[in-house]
Amino acid sequence: MSKAEVLINAVIVQGLSYGEVAKRHRVSKSLVHRLHHRWLNEGDAAFVSKSSRPKSNPRATPEWLGERILQLRDELESDGLDAGADTIHTHLAGEGHQISRTTVWRILKRAGRITAQPQKRPRSSYQRFAADRPNQTWQSDFTHWTLTDDTGVEIIGWLDDHSRYLLHLSAHRRISGKTVTDTFTQTATVHGYPASTLTDNGNVYTTKYAGGARGRGTANAFETLLALEGITQKNGKPYKPTTQGKIERFWQTLKKHLTAHPTAGIEELQQVLDNFRNYYNQHRPHRALNRRTPAFAYTLIPKATPVLPADPDLWRVRYDTVDAHGKISLRYGNRMMHLGIGRGHARTDVIALIHNHNATVITLDGTVLGDYTLNPNTGYQPKQKNG
Repeated sequence: MSKAEVLINAVIVQGLSYGEVAKRHRVSKSLVHRLHHRWLNEGDAAFVSKSSRPKSNPRATPEWLGERILQLRDELESDGLDAGADTIHTHLAGEGHQISRTTVWRILKRAGRITAQPQKRPRSSYQRFAADRPNQTWQSDFTHWTLTDDTGVEIIGWLDDHSRYLLHLSAHRRISGKTVTDTFTQTATVHGYPASTLTDNGNVYTTKYAGGARGRGTANAFETLLALEGITQKNGKPYKPTTQGKIERFWQTLKKHLTAHPTAGIEELQQVLDNFRNYYNQHRPHRALNRRTPAFAYTLIPKATPVLPADPDLWRVRYDTVDAHGKISLRYGNRMMHLGIGRGHARTDVIALIHNHNATVITLDGTVLGDYTLNPNTGYQPKQKNG
């Protein structure tokens, strides 16, 4: 017997007053009154509780916006591009739609367009390493691709380690040492020389593991060029491709796109690569950059150059979200520091620009939230007072 039926029967069968029923069953008098009158109007249907669900929800996502989300999913997938909830959310924001990333994910999930994978290792558990400034380190590698006529070609890329900005991407019949030096020089002409490079141990990049005379101290053209320009050369350990993880992961993204755009000739392939490079740099939001584009991150702070290690002009950038207590944390001088932003900015996405002993925290639209002089002797860093 339901609670409603007990209360109603106490009135109509036992003849108790509303106040007596309320006192006996420890409920409000108004509840007993409401249930009795409902029984008078509806009969035994009053014994069943009514749903408390509202008849309408003015805050519900409009049906047309849900359809747009599914349409974007189809368009991005057919084009061989990332079609996750974060990417779709960024595209919707560009169209002027106000909707959360979580809502986008739920709509995709409800439509059966994505499957949750709780068994996957959470991204927060990974140790990420990135250069502190643009042009501090360039990663390079090349990969193989097959045209529709079964002709094999090779694609070389140069990627900025800090911003993931795709500096160069080109297709060749075969990648040689001359290809490496030529593409590096062309890229440096546009973007300036980097402070260092990071590649694998292929002979086109280094001869340290080569046999013969080349393996006995004779540098190849690329190594010689770097030495002349004062650029530090870094190479991953043999059979450890994860050292160059950013560009290795990039090849997966690129090949997904190339599969959706088959090409018959190397010139046609180059056009597809150029279009993809523009999209990747200017439009595709990157998870590691707090969903900002590589182009945004590459131009945010001054670029590093081939300089002596003692140079004091040091820059760093950090993407973060203000915690519930109004702070962000960063490691400086081997110590964890906490910058006070203010509780009013909790959950705000911010960018911390660190220059030597000074830091400035800004929002993604450029609003300055605070300036700081970092004191290595204390953990909490208050804002500087104006004036």
